[in-house]
Amino acid sequence: MRFIDTNFFLRYLTKDDEEKAKAVLELLKKVKIAEEKIITSPLVILTPILNLRGLKLDYKEIFQKALDIYAQSNISFADIFNYCFMIENKIEEIYSFDKDFDKLKNIRRIYL
Repeated sequence: MRFIDTNFFLRYLTKDDEEKAKAVLELLKKVKIAEEKIITSPLVILTPILNLRGLKLDYKEIFQKALDIYAQSNISFADIFNYCFMIENKIEEIYSFDKDFDKLKNIRRIYL
């Protein structure tokens, strides 16, 4: 298991250095078939990367659900992730001053 930094993904996506982009592509092909095992931090949030079978990431399913909802809403990703985390953990109430939570189903915002 090896940690993969954000700059590897950026080299691949931006292709600003063709040689590095090709090398990263070869690595990702190995990860896709679980020939290579990598781990990264939750700060690397890119949908195609989440779908790699060989990638271990805590809360991977929650990230995927949050990204799906985020793409269709005008709510911050952090709020959407927290919402998905709540749903996953069967939590129905949240203490928050953030009115965006009022737009989301199956939870109730509690404010002081």
